[in-house]
Amino acid sequence: MTSIPTHGTSGKKSGEQLLRSARLISGLILMVFVTMHITNLALNLFSIETADAALRWLMNPWRSVPGAILLYGAATIHVVLVLRTLYLRRTLRMPFKEAAQTVLGLFIPLLIAEHVIGTRVYSTMTGTDIDYEFVVRSLWIDAPLVGLKQVVALLVIWAHGCLGLHFWLRYRDWYPAFAPYLLIGAVLLPVLGLLGFADAGKALEGLARPPLPEGLTLERVTEAYATKDALLHMAYAIAAAAILSTLLLRGLRQTLARRNRIEVRYESGQSVRVPKGTSVLEASRIGGIPHYSVCGGRGRCSTCRVRVTAGSDELPDAGPVESATLTRIHAGPDVRLACQLRPTGNLTVLPLLAADRERALPAGVRTATPGREREIAVLFCDIRSFTALADRRLPYDIVFLLNRYFAIVGKAVEEAGGRLDKFIGDGAMALFGLDSSAADACRQALEASAAIINELDRLSEELAGEIPAPLRVAIGIHAGPAIVGAMGYGGVMNVTAIGDTVNVASRLETTAKEFNAAIVVSDTVVRLSGLDLSPYEEHEVAIRGSARPLHVRVVPQSERLPRGFATALAAQSAA
Repeated sequence: MTSIPTHGTSGKKSGEQLLRSARLISGLILMVFVTMHITNLALNLFSIETADAALRWLMNPWRSVPGAILLYGAATIHVVLVLRTLYLRRTLRMPFKEAAQTVLGLFIPLLIAEHVIGTRVYSTMTGTDIDYEFVVRSLWIDAPLVGLKQVVALLVIWAHGCLGLHFWLRYRDWYPAFAPYLLIGAVLLPVLGLLGFADAGKALEGLARPPLPEGLTLERVTEAYATKDALLHMAYAIAAAAILSTLLLRGLRQTLARRNRIEVRYESGQSVRVPKGTSVLEASRIGGIPHYSVCGGRGRCSTCRVRVTAGSDELPDAGPVESATLTRIHAGPDVRLACQLRPTGNLTVLPLLAADRERALPAGVRTATPGREREIAVLFCDIRSFTALADRRLPYDIVFLLNRYFAIVGKAVEEAGGRLDKFIGDGAMALFGLDSSAADACRQALEASAAIINELDRLSEELAGEIPAPLRVAIGIHAGPAIVGAMGYGGVMNVTAIGDTVNVASRLETTAKEFNAAIVVSDTVVRLSGLDLSPYEEHEVAIRGSARPLHVRVVPQSERLPRGFATALAAQSAA
């Protein structure tokens, strides 16, 4: 079998990356405009005069020639790229959030056309500046149904933009901490804008309509409105034609593609026949096969990854986006991202994160998520010879001893900055780096291991008359990528981690027992921590499922890592 192309990276952005960047930048420009527009609208809560005074700072820059080119250019680019994405999709089946964002994006031009064309045409043909009194009177008093449509348009545009920002930011490390405050702002700003609009409308209801500006005739106004209506109907026709043409061309493309189909087979025995060029993720959705994709098929996560078990000869090379993700998770040569892999021939795949058919689960238990990839450090520890220690002791005495031990482990982990994941019998698993860098996570794990051993020595001295031998633990520490998320069933949901990093850390804890050592630390942890552990012996350990041995450092039972050593060594290295 021919090997799958390696995951190389390119120094230049691909055309697809440039298009994604263009869509992102154009969307950000539009979001800035909408935010400034709603902010200006909210100033009507003070007075119409205040909102008008703020126009020159918030909105007039967009009315200049450069501002108009930037705004309408961004809008055109964004709409065209949305239509392109719709055209390229092999299936219209998608998660609800993706579908909502796409549908809202398509309806926005239809909703805002009347307001945009009306203000621009009236201002140009009558030679008058549009102020808030004119806009509010038109939408609140003269044509309230049009005003209601603009309220809906504002909410739709804002929801579409916020969804886009959420999809863009949700994998940033800082985002979860700021998300609640961003949500408050996302809800509060449009509410204030609509309240400002309503307040201005109420204030104008009892006032007489101002006379037309000098030199402006009623016929000219009537002509402006007639021109607005004609342009509006043309805009509706163009928008509808663009959407329908995209759907028709997409249907024609799929019809032609059916003549050149391939088969995507799954190790579970299922298979799907799809047009050549369809991504494996799209094939799963077409076939109704559960397949995780947390980022929505954008190549920003690895939850959709598959192992290609057959048919690797004709696979296209991984693009820059896919290569970067696969390199980051140290994927093997036979692993690809289902959302990016578009095979040109038959192949067989094995999804590496199997998704349950959630629709078959009872209501209320679908809160488990596949989590997201993180670089973390994992610590496993276990009491040595616990069976002999517990032999012929009363059950309540064992519970007392275990609770003392669990308290030591839990306190050491939390004080070091980690998270206690679970207790398994007399063993424990802890995670580090959920809210910090990988380097800090490794130092925290070493700090916690030193604290555990030192506190167990104190407990052994305290219970010297009660236990036959001092308490000893075996600790294994490894670092690397892992899937971290809330997993479980029903009410038993906990944040935990899964992946090769966790398995290797567990294996190192067993290795510590085999070496009769206190701690076994992988070379990855030593390197990331930046600490000097050269005084301790170096060994090579065979890891099941890995062709290459793992280099580790072994801290024997006879030696102790002093508390605070990680912090001290880190400070020494920095100096």
